[in-house]
Amino acid sequence: MNASFSYNFPAIRGLQAGDQYFVVMCPLKLIPRIFLFDEEEIPPEHRAQRSLNKARVPDICNYILNNSKDYVFSSLTASVDGEMVFTPFSEEAQFKDIGKLAISLDARFLINDGQHRRAAIEEALKIAPELGNETISVVFFQDTGLVKSQQIFADLNRHAVNTTSSLGILYEHRDQLASITKTIISRIPLLERYTDLEKQSLSKLSPKLFALSNIFQTNSRLLNKKRGELITDSEKQFLEEFWRELCNAMVEWQLVMKKELSPTELRKNFINAHGIFLEAIGIVGHYVHNNQPTDWNNYIQMLSAIDWNRSNKVWFGRAFGTTGRINKNNETIQLTANMIKSCIELPLTEQESILEQKAKIG
Repeated sequence: MNASFSYNFPAIRGLQAGDQYFVVMCPLKLIPRIFLFDEEEIPPEHRAQRSLNKARVPDICNYILNNSKDYVFSSLTASVDGEMVFTPFSEEAQFKDIGKLAISLDARFLINDGQHRRAAIEEALKIAPELGNETISVVFFQDTGLVKSQQIFADLNRHAVNTTSSLGILYEHRDQLASITKTIISRIPLLERYTDLEKQSLSKLSPKLFALSNIFQTNSRLLNKKRGELITDSEKQFLEEFWRELCNAMVEWQLVMKKELSPTELRKNFINAHGIFLEAIGIVGHYVHNNQPTDWNNYIQMLSAIDWNRSNKVWFGRAFGTTGRINKNNETIQLTANMIKSCIELPLTEQESILEQKAKIG
């Protein structure tokens, strides 16, 4: 192969299932030029990957641009339909798999895994072309005719498991909302003891009461802020004070803390150990903080007088339905918040009243 008419990469050679593959370092500026991804118009049975979800691209692009000093990308995986020649730097046994990979200029590259990263890199380079000389690792498989590409995609994703939202929050150190959520949990004994930091939902026999993602979502509703937004010192102070007041007001939580009630029994018989309650109370907390800024804590203390037992019919059609299972979505969260507001003598907003009339509960 003529080196003048080829792409040349420093590479490491490997072996899987009897076939060679190569890991190379590819400059970001080269990614949009050589890597193809299937157009949406091609039927799924003729594509080698899922269709591009364009809504994901801006988020990944912003991640690169906003963290240009410490972003991290995993490898792209691509099939190559064209001539590839590997030349080792040395014939010594320990170095024979380290060398140069030449790929003909007329080869076709098809991404099997990483098409959204590829599209985001292309968009980021339009705004910050200086990133073009940075590199990303790429794993190349030979696939003449690209007939194996669909199977490669299936194999790569067969055992993939998405991380839970709780684990993502636990390992997130840039986002202020995630950071203050973890700080609050560490400072309040009840939350520290009974919050699961990894799982998104708790099993029936879990010794925990809350999932980290539930606390995070509650804080998001309390401040009406999303991931990535700035949080003031006064807002941080309010969040911590709110959780301390709430933990003291929840009689059943205190019984669990005293070992007089088990987490399993609490989840089975009451609604105030479920995510729907936490997010609903986030809505209520946001309202009292904005409308009763000097005595909002008095309303939180009034929660101790509410009957949270599932046998209390006011929660039917709100926190749970005819099956008895907790039913958490935006509407049921708001309906549960509406009932909590009524119980502590807070007025409903116009939109909340409209939802009540639409739901016609009871």
